[in-house]
Amino acid sequence: MVQPVGTSTTNVQSNSVGAMLDPRNLLNHYRNALDWDLLRKFEGVSILNTRQFVRREVVELAKFSALLEQTEIASSHPLDGKICITSFFEASTRTRLSFEAATLRCDGRVLSVPDGKVTGIAKGESLSDIGEMFNTYGDLVIMRHPETTAIEEIRRNLRLPLINAGNGTGEHPTQALLDWYALLKWRPDLATEDFTGDEFHIGIVGTPRDMRAVKSFMRMSMLFDNAIGKITVVSEQKQPLGRELAEDVENSPIEVEIRSDMQSVLHEFDVIYMNSIALLEGSYELLGKEFSLDANSNLKENAAILHPLARRDELAASLDRTKHNLYFAEAAGAVFMRQALLVSVLGRIDSLPDSIIYLSS
Repeated sequence: MVQPVGTSTTNVQSNSVGAMLDPRNLLNHYRNALDWDLLRKFEGVSILNTRQFVRREVVELAKFSALLEQTEIASSHPLDGKICITSFFEASTRTRLSFEAATLRCDGRVLSVPDGKVTGIAKGESLSDIGEMFNTYGDLVIMRHPETTAIEEIRRNLRLPLINAGNGTGEHPTQALLDWYALLKWRPDLATEDFTGDEFHIGIVGTPRDMRAVKSFMRMSMLFDNAIGKITVVSEQKQPLGRELAEDVENSPIEVEIRSDMQSVLHEFDVIYMNSIALLEGSYELLGKEFSLDANSNLKENAAILHPLARRDELAASLDRTKHNLYFAEAAGAVFMRQALLVSVLGRIDSLPDSIIYLSS
């Protein structure tokens, strides 16, 4: 393998416990080839939902993220002169900070709204008017909002590219991208057209209808019908999908089943996506205690567990030091996936050093 100039070992395996995912495994699997022309097509594009992606785009963004994860990029200043506005009207730790870290590590600048209560919203200002103001303040907007309709409202006047960092019970597309970045580092062959071996069975514990990260993960997972044979949604709700996601399921070749008894099917799952927190009508609701995992749970020997975090009692700390723990590596990869998105959307791929651009399709 030819290593890019400036390769850094400090970024590889950056989580402290759990599975350690080496980005070089992903690049080696694809012989270091990135499709830069495809990535350039993201310039100026808003990232609003998972429906706008095809499998190849997810894979190329993951490969770009893997390259950034193993390369010292700050000295190349790819986002020099660019301003990203992080506008968060709902509580966030990982998403806001990872977007801001991604921007700053690429030498971009950040204008931050960490709390919507400090904006004109407190005076009754509309999101569409705020979008109009943002047009002259920055180059890209990253927004989280508790209202599902917020994306449409701010885009009435916003001309800048918008990245949806979570809109009510709608979607969280960049979370799904970093979820799949972790899975592709873990098993690079999951994206291979001629996938060999037994098809994967993914268990999703949560209610996609009400949990945006779960919904986005499930939608993106359905792109990988080359390797995934079955998805089981485990929920206490009888109809946990919602109308639009149910339509997606109808059009997918992947078998999807709904179960309420997690313990009876847990041993079948190759990948388990956990979440228990749903934002409903301005308050947070949790799944029951029967939807929880710990180190004594009846897991498949090599099963991987993902979780968008923050967690509650549904995911015990006793799992943290086991090989099932992919959730810390998943979170650790967030900065690199979001760097890949920002560099692509802001049209700065050509600002990357020649030692990176040597990779070509």
